[in-house]
Amino acid sequence: MAKVWFVGAGPGDPDLITVKGRHLIEKADAILFAGSLVSETAMRWAKPDCQVMDSKGMDLEEIIAWLIAQAQDERTVIRLQTGDPGLYGALIEMVQPLDERGIDVGVVPGVSSAMASAAAGVESLTLPEVTQTVILTRVEGRTPMPEGESLPELAQHHCTLCLFLSITLLKKVQADLLDAGWSEDAPILVVHKASWPGEEKIIRGTLADIREKCRTEKINSQAMIIISPAMGSRHWPEIKKSKLYDKRFSHRFRKAAHKI
Repeated sequence: MAKVWFVGAGPGDPDLITVKGRHLIEKADAILFAGSLVSETAMRWAKPDCQVMDSKGMDLEEIIAWLIAQAQDERTVIRLQTGDPGLYGALIEMVQPLDERGIDVGVVPGVSSAMASAAAGVESLTLPEVTQTVILTRVEGRTPMPEGESLPELAQHHCTLCLFLSITLLKKVQADLLDAGWSEDAPILVVHKASWPGEEKIIRGTLADIREKCRTEKINSQAMIIISPAMGSRHWPEIKKSKLYDKRFSHRFRKAAHKI
């Protein structure tokens, strides 16, 4: 039976695709990859006779038509997407037409650019007693935000914010975060093409100066914005440590050395 797999290629470095994703590429009969965001080097694992197509010039209807046309007989078809298919990946609008035609579908998760950007900056998105919540969101642009999900509303939580698809709206980001009570000297990390070999750029700044720094570096696409109360904690003189590794803390694999 034919099956269409939606595979997360990860943030950019081809080696960050999952083992399962790579194995599917190796046996695929047809691959439609998002060429504007996914490195073509990921195709190096494909069979010589695999039909490979770049979707960067295709609209949604053309993408769906291609997937349906390829999903014949016992063929394995892959839609290779950047990051994780479930995050800003238009997954459901591509799956529904396949469901209507009885075509089997599978999804392989991928490493998100949010995680790759935090890794590039050697930052933790959570820190004990500082922030335990991460919000993955975007700034309202052509796509409106649902009620209650505007950036000023979400930023009032003062937890970690990972902003996708928002680098061209940094002026609005600055204004919205200031409205939500963040200080002008709050540290911000911007990572352009996180994990892309030879192309990654890391820009550090504050809420006050990050826009100008990104303009100087000509960063206007494919960038993750992270603002967090845990930002820069690698260099703090003291942090609250996790209970998981505290010798006074018991769990099912280790008894506490001393009672708390």
